[in-house]
Amino acid sequence: MTSKRPEALNDACEFIVDCLHATAPTEMDGYPLIRTPNIGRGRLNLKDAYRVSEETYQTWTKRAVPEPGDLILAREAPAGNVAIVKEGEKVCLGQRTVHLRPNITKVDPDFLCYFLLAPPQQGKLLSGETGATAKHVNMKDIRRLELTGLPSLPTQKVAGSLLASYDDLIENNRRRMALLEESARQLYQEWFVRLRFPGHEHTAIIEGVPTGWDRVPTPEAIEISPTTRLSDESEHWTVEMADLVIDSMVIEQPTKREGRSGSKFRNGDTLFARITPCLENGKTAFVDFLENGEVARGSTEFIVLRGRQVSPEYVYCLARTYDFRENAIKSMVGSSGRQRVQESCFEKFFVLVPSGILLSLFTEIVRPQFRQIRTLHSQNKKLRDARDLLLPRLMSGEITV
Repeated sequence: MTSKRPEALNDACEFIVDCLHATAPTEMDGYPLIRTPNIGRGRLNLKDAYRVSEETYQTWTKRAVPEPGDLILAREAPAGNVAIVKEGEKVCLGQRTVHLRPNITKVDPDFLCYFLLAPPQQGKLLSGETGATAKHVNMKDIRRLELTGLPSLPTQKVAGSLLASYDDLIENNRRRMALLEESARQLYQEWFVRLRFPGHEHTAIIEGVPTGWDRVPTPEAIEISPTTRLSDESEHWTVEMADLVIDSMVIEQPTKREGRSGSKFRNGDTLFARITPCLENGKTAFVDFLENGEVARGSTEFIVLRGRQVSPEYVYCLARTYDFRENAIKSMVGSSGRQRVQESCFEKFFVLVPSGILLSLFTEIVRPQFRQIRTLHSQNKKLRDARDLLLPRLMSGEITV
């Protein structure tokens, strides 16, 4: 006799545990602290996760220790995202998150994760959002969420495995992108910060400036929010701060729509966050998604950087350095909740402009890495599109497995 299928989320889980309602003290190293920005649609994003000590980890996991196959759900900002804990991920929950442990005798964890992300369940889950400023989902609504249409366990396992395979490929590509980006930035650090460039042994360095190089105010080497011609008659890509990927050189392609205000940019520009907390989180993006000479219009929440005396790749790597970000952060003014970088701060920040030969060599090495990142990003977009098209059809039974 087959067991009765669970009718509500609480019935499908061994437990559903709310997070501690307190701010965890963070450290430079330690266990990843899962906050709502770290909860993607299916997978956790641990790249720039805050870290906590062993002592904090023990305290924050007293209610339950996250294990592979467990789900973490975001209660707000944005509410509804669900990710599964994979092998090797030892994490603890930050605020506004919920820990679910699926009962594997009733549901397949991978399938349940995607089932909760499907439009019907998302609609039910978010219909009860409350809160005057930050909308959030109540625990009682999470526990009693209806699981109408849940297929048999064997069917769940096949469908869950199929959908998870897409995310496995996406994650592998993301890791390759991160390694390529890190390789480019490390080369920049080695040559232009540590000054261990080819031929450094035979180059005189006077007051930190190698012979044949210049040290100039940033605006001489880089245009800050440059003026770009943009036709008022055509549609343009409009990019908001939420579109920027925290740890990537590219932007998730946004919706094409008309815009009449904001910074203008083109391929090869670097977008640099000017507001908190995005700047502290390192939100910086290399523009490489426009086609056929398109020009885009973006939010005023970031600064456009464009190389004058240096290459686009050099600009991006410079913008990702600690000194460049710290200089920007120190210039911030405004309320504590929404401070903004002052563009004038770059007038007093000096940058090194290497010799033309060395700059050309650097660009020759890293540009193919940037292009490969664009290719991998394009592959990931196609994989996500395919997964997202498949998801509702599997959930509705339109496609059987």
